[in-house]
Amino acid sequence: MRILMVPVGSAGDVHPHVGIGLALKRRGHDVSVLTSAYFEPLLARVGLPLIPIGTVDDYHRGLEHPDLWRPHRALRVIGEMIRPHVTETARVLREQATGDPPLLVAHPLAFGARAAQEALGLRSVTLHLQAAGFVSRHDTAVPHVWLRSVNRWPMPVKRALVAAGDRLSDHALTPAVNDLCAEFGLPPARNIVREWWHSPHRVIGLFPDWYAAVQPDWPSQTRLTGFPLYDEGDATPLAPELDRWLDAGEPPVVFAPGTANRQAAPFFRAGADACRRLGRRGLLLTRFAEQIPDPLPPGVRHAEYAPFGSLLRRAAALVHHGGIGTAAQALRAGCPQLVMPMAFDQPDNALRLERLGVGSYLRPSRFTGTAVARELDSLLGSEDVARACCAVASRFVGIDPVAQTCELIEAAA
Repeated sequence: MRILMVPVGSAGDVHPHVGIGLALKRRGHDVSVLTSAYFEPLLARVGLPLIPIGTVDDYHRGLEHPDLWRPHRALRVIGEMIRPHVTETARVLREQATGDPPLLVAHPLAFGARAAQEALGLRSVTLHLQAAGFVSRHDTAVPHVWLRSVNRWPMPVKRALVAAGDRLSDHALTPAVNDLCAEFGLPPARNIVREWWHSPHRVIGLFPDWYAAVQPDWPSQTRLTGFPLYDEGDATPLAPELDRWLDAGEPPVVFAPGTANRQAAPFFRAGADACRRLGRRGLLLTRFAEQIPDPLPPGVRHAEYAPFGSLLRRAAALVHHGGIGTAAQALRAGCPQLVMPMAFDQPDNALRLERLGVGSYLRPSRFTGTAVARELDSLLGSEDVARACCAVASRFVGIDPVAQTCELIEAAA
């Protein structure tokens, strides 16, 4: 079967599609990936053909947008960033649909794939990486931590909140969607996040039901599998120098604000200061070295990248932005988590981790060296957190979510 994976976003969005694409390839399918040219080196290393959309410079320009991590403006920024690529994606899919039409396996923000599916009669699967990709009046995803009590609100109030969210998301994303719908001769899309961006054929939540259960008002074609946990460790193993450093002392606290975060200098300053206050080793992860404070305290070092599957089982704790892929890797490793949620699904993930008992969070405005040190000291000294981390890690034993996902994708064809 010919399958076209269509991820949109940063490495945290692309990695799951790559891991599932490799598994589908091993099952005998012809798999290609349509995504940003930025990911060409990774895809070349793992042996998946790339159909590039946009340029590497386009990718970096998007990361530098000053409003990318501001919760009230982030969705509008995403709409602006993907608008040029939506049309290009649709053009490529028109070409790809001739002959043997591919099955599309797409990120929900792959609007070009969704429109092409409808206009060209293609089969498709939507992969949701996080529970916040679903809108529900029952278990409502929390858009900001100051709305953490939303699921205790009366149902009429929650309905009003969901309706307001529909209007805001449609306002932010309509320009990227409806020009394309008009080009394909489709009616304008409405309720984009609540309804339209879901494939009518199959929707897969790449998380387990103990993390977020299917709700009555989610699309009926939704199935859950589990966290795919691909971290390119097969193509980018742990560097020997870093491996030796990990062996040379106590487990470090790892600080990782997301692979796409070019505005994380304050995060790293607070992290380095917290390690100094606690007298702990620390590892600061980013490909953008200009964000790292200079000099660093003794025992704190920087690395561009490390696969979490190898790293986190040797870490004392993980401090991060709340991305679902990062959180899932720490859950499997039994690693306590401190989250600084900013936008998108991050606040919802932070609160779900807190409910599981495996971590806590700090708002960006309160993320200082003193506060980070205090939270880490509490997490690392808590027997309850240690027990919760072990209990959650045991849930990953003896399961194969990627194989389940592949079976659902094959059935959707």
